[in-house]
Amino acid sequence: MTWQTDEFRTSHEGFVGAVLADGSEPKPVVLDVGSGTNGYQTREWWAYTGQWGRPKAAGYRAACACGWRGQSHPVDWEQVDDGRLDEVDVSAARDDWVGHIGTVDRQAVPLPDELTDALGRLEEQLGRLADQAPVAALRAVGELERLTRSVGHRAACAAEDDGLAPETIGRALGISAEAARSRLAGYRLRD
Repeated sequence: MTWQTDEFRTSHEGFVGAVLADGSEPKPVVLDVGSGTNGYQTREWWAYTGQWGRPKAAGYRAACACGWRGQSHPVDWEQVDDGRLDEVDVSAARDDWVGHIGTVDRQAVPLPDELTDALGRLEEQLGRLADQAPVAALRAVGELERLTRSVGHRAACAAEDDGLAPETIGRALGISAEAARSRLAGYRLRD
């Protein structure tokens, strides 16, 4: 089970991580899929049952691809049927990750209020148009894509001309430096 937002995508992909009794994070475990010598490696928390030589999770917590970790929530093994950790309610971890995403969003470069309002109105108008005149909505979306490619190209070139490092751009956008490099490269390319 993983979580993503449209804005931050894999830079802040969240998942439930296992926590051992000493508070550490276990290494990936190999799951035997029954054929050949190669097993499947996973870090998914439900695999840490203590069975077949695997570590036993004392708790779980939200984890993020960026390295952030949430608070640990204990596992009550007396309430776990047949070691089925995948049936444990881990919604507290998702709530913690949502809080982390809120922090990332607040730390990202803010958009001007007028632009945020205009984008909200545009989304409403396009939504209504999609319901009432879907072909016209498709044309409008095509125009919007052309506009975003053009403005994205100008912004990427200006950021490059300003000498902004991908790490700086990534922090400002709330994404990794690698994702920022990829985004800049995509915008620098023009049709």
